[in-house]
Amino acid sequence: MINILCVGDVVGGIGCAFLREKLPALKKLKQIDLTIVNGENAADGNGVTPGSVQHLLDSGADVVTTGNHSFRRRESYELYDSCEPLLRPANYPAAAPGKGLYIADLGRVRVAVLNIMGTVYMESLRSPFETLDELLSRPDLPKLRVVDFHAEATGEKRAMGFFADGRVTAFFGTHTHVPTADPCLLPQGTGYLTDVGMTGPIDSVLGVKPEIIINRYLTKMPARFDLAKGPCRMDCAVFTADEATGLCTGVERLSIT
Repeated sequence: MINILCVGDVVGGIGCAFLREKLPALKKLKQIDLTIVNGENAADGNGVTPGSVQHLLDSGADVVTTGNHSFRRRESYELYDSCEPLLRPANYPAAAPGKGLYIADLGRVRVAVLNIMGTVYMESLRSPFETLDELLSRPDLPKLRVVDFHAEATGEKRAMGFFADGRVTAFFGTHTHVPTADPCLLPQGTGYLTDVGMTGPIDSVLGVKPEIIINRYLTKMPARFDLAKGPCRMDCAVFTADEATGLCTGVERLSIT
C-alpha cells in the first residue's frame, strides 16, 4: 500500500509557515510516501516565486501544483522549465513554460502527478477532458496516477472525476479554498474529493482579510488583497492505494490546526 497526501492551496507567507510547522509531523503520523501541495498562491500577492516554491519543497512537498495564478509572477517563468516537480496546468498551450505532468520516482514505485485546469468560469484553455485523455494515453505512465484538477465549478469537477474513474488512482480538486465533504471511492476505484480546501488563516475570506472583500462587494471598487492574520489550518486529504492495481482503497479528509 502507498499513502499519498494532497494539500490544499497554500496562501502566502503565513500559509507557507504553517505548512512547514505542521507537515513533517503529519507525514510521519500518516506514513506518507508522496506529498503533493498546491502552491499557486504561495507567494504574497498570488502566484509563485522561486523562493516560495523552494520553501514548499524544503518543507516536505514532493510535487508543487498550480492553477490560474501559475504565471502571475514573471520571475517564476524560467523556474517552470528548470524545476521538474513544479507543475502548471497541462491544458495551457505547449508554448507556455513548464509541463503539466511529473513522474515521481519513489524507488519501489513511481507515481504520475497530473495538473489540469477547468474552463467553466475560468480561462479559456484546451478542454480538460481532452487533455486528460491525451495524458493518460502515454505508454510510459505508471499505474499510480494522481490528478490535481484546479477548477471553479463543482459540476465540472464531479464530471471530470467520473470521466477519470478507474483510469487514475486519486482525483482531488483545488482552487475554491473551501473543503468539500464528499471524499469517496468512485465506482471504478478512483479516490475522489471535489475540493481539498486551503492552507492559511481561518478567519478570512479565502485567505484575505474579510473587511477588504466585504468592502469590495459593497463598493465594486478594486482593492489590494492583504492576507489575514491569526490562527491557520491546513486542509488536506490522504489517499491510500494498492500499488499492484493502481486503484484507491481509502480516502481520508483532514483539517489540521
